[in-house]
Amino acid sequence: MSPEREYESKQIAVIDIGSNSVRLVLYRLEGRAVWTMFNEKVLAGLGRDLAATRRLSEPGVVMAMTALRRFAAVIEGVQPDQVLVAATAAVREAEDGPLFCERVAAETGLRIRVLSGEEEAKYSALGVLAGDPGARGVAADMGGASLELTRIGDGPRGKGVTLPLGPFALLDAKGFDADRLRGRIAKRLEPIEDDYATPTLYAVGGAWRSLAQMHMAMADHPIRIVHQYAMSAADARDMARLVARQSRASLEKLPGLSKRRAETLPYAALVLEGLIERLGLASVNFSAWGVREGLLYHGMEPAMRAVDPLLAGCSAWGGRQGVDPALPRALDGWLQSVASALPEVFGEERDALLTSSVCRLADLGARLHPDHRTNLVFDQVLWSPIPGQTHAERAFMAVAMNARYGGEARTPAPETVNRLLSEKGQKRARALGLAMRLACDLSGRSPQLLANATATVEKGALRVTAATGYADMLLGEQTKRRAKALAEAMDLALKI
Repeated sequence: MSPEREYESKQIAVIDIGSNSVRLVLYRLEGRAVWTMFNEKVLAGLGRDLAATRRLSEPGVVMAMTALRRFAAVIEGVQPDQVLVAATAAVREAEDGPLFCERVAAETGLRIRVLSGEEEAKYSALGVLAGDPGARGVAADMGGASLELTRIGDGPRGKGVTLPLGPFALLDAKGFDADRLRGRIAKRLEPIEDDYATPTLYAVGGAWRSLAQMHMAMADHPIRIVHQYAMSAADARDMARLVARQSRASLEKLPGLSKRRAETLPYAALVLEGLIERLGLASVNFSAWGVREGLLYHGMEPAMRAVDPLLAGCSAWGGRQGVDPALPRALDGWLQSVASALPEVFGEERDALLTSSVCRLADLGARLHPDHRTNLVFDQVLWSPIPGQTHAERAFMAVAMNARYGGEARTPAPETVNRLLSEKGQKRARALGLAMRLACDLSGRSPQLLANATATVEKGALRVTAATGYADMLLGEQTKRRAKALAEAMDLALKI
């Protein structure tokens, strides 16, 4: 299914009633491209007392009902095409969970679907894969009361397992004791450690996202985006142990960390440490996509699910700015000779996907002020909300688009680029951007005119040629400057 096909845009509201948070997200779907338009959460702590009382927290219910009445009002005003309301471990396991669902329906009109543990694991795994189709390993979704583990690779594999390893399931009347908790966590992981041993864990959940954000701040990581942020198991273990040693008062002082999150973070850190030890992890990758996005992904047509999210996102985003919807594909084909002559960076298949994705963004700056276009495009691409790309790949695409709009090799953020992307990667990205610039200026961004010119690499030279009767399109100082810049970036002679 082509990502360029015109899809009717639709809006879907998802309410996620978890053991710790109650959240409303409004998504806009353009085919496979998913955009978050509104996101609001309340840390109600419905599952706070579950382990001790088997009932929902009374203060949590009050907060949750207040939030759900507001969310129902928002939905009534927005009138989305579809509304999905899902509840997970706390409502599923609480004795008064059915009464809570009845009350919500009576007071708000919202009908709650209570996910089984198996369904929760499945949708969380689907969410990870929706945001990173190349994910291979184990998806681990930590909620307030439970932890779901599912093997992934070419889709979810197996039914997954739900374990009582959420922070609220580990709360102890005796207080927080790291060593005692380590023993309890190890005991609960022991029965499944052989089945879920893996080198790579994909961590889902607000507490683990907080750990990732803390690590990025400590490491002064240049891109503060949690999705597809990766840590070695050793770094993750050190981070987890550091958090587990902190007092709640110390954690509450950290910027961006709420008091309610500070309460549960040490428990989440110890569970992550236990997973590292028991599953033999080598790395931990963080996913900002989970159950909610898994529900959206599951509702798509099979052919649409097969479209890469990066390509789909770039097609939808770039297409809004574009002059001609046929231009991206025309550019993609025109660049093949140049691309094949450049050094491989992320692997042949991945390099080809990144080239196609960058071509979808070729007109991203068309409606921006020409005096500021280069910097604006660079920043937008580096920080885009499009999933399916690592942080190094973000830098690659930003460098390419910087060159596409005439930016210098240094780029607007050289330190960021140098930390994320190899010299070889920067060279390939810049050459692709310069080739797009040549193609767009040579043809006036007309796919029909571009088809009558070629750029090939032969015997140490970049050869730019026009078809019979189209020689005049190669004339002009600007065309020569664009071609010369590309040839120099590739260390080639130029023949026009």
